[in-house]
Amino acid sequence: MGSKRIGVAVSDELGLTAQPVLTLTRKRNHRDDMRSLARLCRRFSCVGIVVGNPLHLSGEASAQAAKVKAFADELAVLAGLPLHFWDERLTTREAHQILYQAGKSRAEHKPLVDQVAAVLILQSFLDGHRNPTDAPERRLPFDGESVPE
Repeated sequence: MGSKRIGVAVSDELGLTAQPVLTLTRKRNHRDDMRSLARLCRRFSCVGIVVGNPLHLSGEASAQAAKVKAFADELAVLAGLPLHFWDERLTTREAHQILYQAGKSRAEHKPLVDQVAAVLILQSFLDGHRNPTDAPERRLPFDGESVPE
């Protein structure tokens, strides 16, 4: 979840694969963004919300982390859905690599990179919850929050 754009992805009904939906360009009023995202949750019959947890490579929370957490907490209440934070480190870089490999020029990345990153985050979440022995747990807590065993 960036300050200018939010990539949105959904999974199939079985929770096996993630697909891109859109890139939401942020509005001045964050409530408008929340209403748009809550509508998408209803439209796609979502059963939960997965939000990228913006961490530094060291694992420490970034400056953006508190803003993301506050926004996501409010969105989860508005949508009435459970909220999951998932490590998003290096997903934007990986998304750019995927777009280059797909033959997209750097100029073509802007409208797509957030969607691709959202797919990467959601797919990692799905993989981590489908068969936890095969995929490493990437969920990292915010300060003061404990990770369930």
